Amino acid sequence: MSEAITRYEPLLVVTPDTEATHDILAARLTPEAMRWVTLFECPTNDTWARDHGPLTLQVFGGGEHARLLDFKFNGWGCKFPAELDNAISSRLALAGLLPHPLEDHNDFVLEGGSVESDGCGTIFTTSSCLLAPHRNQPMDRDEIERQLLRRLHAQRVVWLDHGILAGDDTDGHIDTIVRCASNDKLLYVRCDNKDDEHYEDFKALQRQLLELRTLKGKPYQLLPLPMPDAIYEEGFRLPATYANFVILNGGVLVPTYGQSANDEWAIQTIARAFPGREVIPIDATTVIRQHGSLHCLTMQYH
Repeated sequence: MSEAITRYEPLLVVTPDTEATHDILAARLTPEAMRWVTLFECPTNDTWARDHGPLTLQVFGGGEHARLLDFKFNGWGCKFPAELDNAISSRLALAGLLPHPLEDHNDFVLEGGSVESDGCGTIFTTSSCLLAPHRNQPMDRDEIERQLLRRLHAQRVVWLDHGILAGDDTDGHIDTIVRCASNDKLLYVRCDNKDDEHYEDFKALQRQLLELRTLKGKPYQLLPLPMPDAIYEEGFRLPATYANFVILNGGVLVPTYGQSANDEWAIQTIARAFPGREVIPIDATTVIRQHGSLHCLTMQYH
């Protein structure tokens, strides 16, 4: 991933041990690529930058500029220790490693993987996650929606009510099932195997997506991604998904799972969704054992 990312943009790596991390990266990256890498030594709980990293809000009108929003991360509803990860963004800001001042939103729990934006005023999320216990209670759905609209300067919130992956620790993050490719194009996971435990739930997700309309009243262009064949560890199914891709300035990192037909389907579909970007497959069979994938590991900022 580091090699692929540094083809297109700088890479900031937060690590508890910068010396060891430097040696690992230097053994794999060229000296030119290493010049794009910044290492920041910081104590951490885990590896999921998507959910504790700052969200970039692009503001238009009166001069385009970006803002960095630091929401509270509490280990996906207090399931896992999170106090160190929740402090990473503020530590980066104090070290002068962020390009804009960090806005404190630590009175509201929001993980980066739980929201997806079309860039034109619509925020997509899942009711299973944002309404799950230990997030923002006693707020109800209406109040949570008001908070999202205000804090993210959005025009509407689209709540999806289906599509939870077996083995998922996040209560159903949107970035595991539905992603935006443009303001009217959605990539989504489709399950065609009637014997798969996900079949009924993901068919319901597909029906809900077919009913959605853009803010201009038009249907979304829907691009299906395959459901990976089941991957198990110690008898438990892991939450493998092709929707967890990472968009770079000039490329897209696509998770693969050693399943040639499914991998190729996902690669070709994502290539169609992002014309002009290099599509780079990354073997995610190791990281999926930690119950996440490529998008979960990363957070872009501007």
